[in-house]
Amino acid sequence: MARSGKVTVVGAGFYGSTTALRLAEYDVFETVVLTDIVEGKPEGLALDMNQSRSIENFETKVIGATTTADGGGYEATANSDVVVITAGLPRKPGMSRMDLIGVNAGIVRGVAENVAKHSPNAVIIVVSNPLDEMTALAQIATNFPKHRVMGQAGMLDTARFTHFVAEKLQVPVSSVKTLTLGSHGETMVPVPSRCTVDGKPLSDQLSEVEIAELVDRTRNGGAEVVALLKTGSAYYAPSAAAARMAKAVIEDSGAVMPVCAWVDGEYGISGVYLGVEAEIGRTGIKKVVESKLSDTEIAALKIAAEAVRAKQADVKDL
Repeated sequence: MARSGKVTVVGAGFYGSTTALRLAEYDVFETVVLTDIVEGKPEGLALDMNQSRSIENFETKVIGATTTADGGGYEATANSDVVVITAGLPRKPGMSRMDLIGVNAGIVRGVAENVAKHSPNAVIIVVSNPLDEMTALAQIATNFPKHRVMGQAGMLDTARFTHFVAEKLQVPVSSVKTLTLGSHGETMVPVPSRCTVDGKPLSDQLSEVEIAELVDRTRNGGAEVVALLKTGSAYYAPSAAAARMAKAVIEDSGAVMPVCAWVDGEYGISGVYLGVEAEIGRTGIKKVVESKLSDTEIAALKIAAEAVRAKQADVKDL
């Protein structure tokens, strides 16, 4: 198998380390670099992952590197093709994603500036919360072209919605197709017109009330996991989403995925990072895919855009 490129995952918590392992097991990258500010943690995890290579049959090499707030250790990440930023504090029970904005802004800004210094041609995938705002901040801090900075949100929300529909109807997840756009949070926009079960409209299978209940559960999907765990937040489904996005980049696959991308005229919306469908490839966002939505769905998407616009404008000063 031909392997190429280098991907860095910043943050070796449960989310980051699981993402790094998924990326390594894909066996499509030459190198996966895992970093963290906790001394020895990324090196230890990398050693552990490398020792699993003969069992899981992958050759991708995992490198661990301890970094410091002043940029020390980032030399190991130099010339990365893709950088996944997971650094930041996770939510605790009762916290919203927005409760994290102050502390995580400082962390993400520092990481983004060091990434820009050492990997000026990288594509950045942001997963730190609050997602939409941190994606905008990463672009400001790196000054990268907007198409090379994206956020992971719609992939996760859509996956959660798909799971809940499949469980409700007791059908295989492979038979369910759903889509969520908008923000990663309160203004998430489900797209009922694009939701099907075995190719048939979801509205033929469930009532409006039942669909609304599943949408609400999806919108609060992260909080539900946090409340059950009591310490930490979700990482299996989120890491799967981020890893798939990174894979699409390095393979230049052109896969269409719901992600947080810069919108510039699509759906009549401009100048904001927002959850939309986009074609993903070696340069990041190759194009935003403007699919047919109902008037109600477009209206909801515009409301979501305005809800995040003000917050994204504020992050430049954080």
